[in-house]
Order: sequence, then C-alpha cells, then structure tokens
Amino acid sequence: MTLLENHPEKNIIRVQLRQNVLLKGLSDSDRAELESQLTIVDANKGEFLQLQGVREMEQYFIVDGILKRVVSNPEGKEMILRFADERDMETSYAAWRLHTPAPYGIVCVTKARVVRMPLAEWAAFLDSRPKAKEGFEYCVMRVMSEIMAHTITLHLLDAPGRVHRFVRKHPDLVDRIPQKQLASHLNLSAETLSRLRHSGKI
Repeated sequence: MTLLENHPEKNIIRVQLRQNVLLKGLSDSDRAELESQLTIVDANKGEFLQLQGVREMEQYFIVDGILKRVVSNPEGKEMILRFADERDMETSYAAWRLHTPAPYGIVCVTKARVVRMPLAEWAAFLDSRPKAKEGFEYCVMRVMSEIMAHTITLHLLDAPGRVHRFVRKHPDLVDRIPQKQLASHLNLSAETLSRLRHSGKI
C-alpha cells in the first residue's frame, strides 16, 4: 500500500483515475485535493479488500482488474452479488451511513490495482461538492437496483435466460471472468454452464 503521490507510476494512475465513473467530472483542484488522500493497493487474485462484517470501510476506485461483491453464510457458502472492473467503483456506503457492519466482502477476481480511501474521508470530500455527491449516490442506487434485478432473475429465468441476460448486460466481462465464478454468480454449476456453451444454447 503506497500513497498515490509517492507511487512510481503516479502519473499513469492519475490518467486512469480521470476515466473513473465517479471522478471524471471533478475539477483539477478537486482532483488534486482528493489525490492527496488516496493510497494504491496491488492485490492478488482471491485477496479480500474488505471482509464481510467489518465496521471500518473504504471507498474503492478500480484502476485495473476485476472485483466481486460476495456474501457468505457461516458454513462458507458464497453468493456473488456483482462484478466490477476498470473505471468502476466498490463501496459499502449504505452500511457506513447506517452504522452497520459491512454486509458483504469485496474480493479480487483477478490480479487488481485499486485506489482507496476511508469512507469517512470520501464522504467529507463529497459534502462540499453537491454535484459529485449526487452522482455518487446515484451510482450507489444504480448498483443496488442492478443487484436486486439480478437476484430476481435467478428465480424467474431458466439457465440459458440467466446467461443471455448477463451477456447482454456485461458483454465486456463474459470472457474475463473465470467460468466457475460466472456460473456461481448465475446460480449454475460450472458443468451446466459449459454444457450450455458447447450445445450452442448460449
């Protein structure tokens, strides 16, 4: 973990951050203020950035790689709620605002580089910038809505329908996510997903 301003690739990372869904609209002065609070994390495949149940939460801006949001029960059974890749973000903002533990973990699906800062500092930064705050809260609500829609389709659509919906919604992710994890997200076995692909049904 390294402060952005001390990172050897800081100039490249700054360019990448300007493409982030939450940061691309910031002024140069706002961006400079924010960047002084950012740290860079290079994480490996399978590494947790946030554990389910923690109370200290952070805001994540994805520079490279893919993350997943996961919920696990005490027996270790896992449900993948969503995937997020470059130029996207991850957060537990709702839980932080409600003063409740993080309801899910955030895990690296691939090797990943993320930029992060404590949620309290991110919220303070947004409080004096209503337009940026509105955009962030809209993004949070959109993600929550997408997760709800995905959960509903697990019950309403058959296996090919679930796969077709994912391909339609996330064409850029289909071939980047390990088949076992994609199958888990769609509540299928890896064998079923493979069979559907080889039979030409998807």
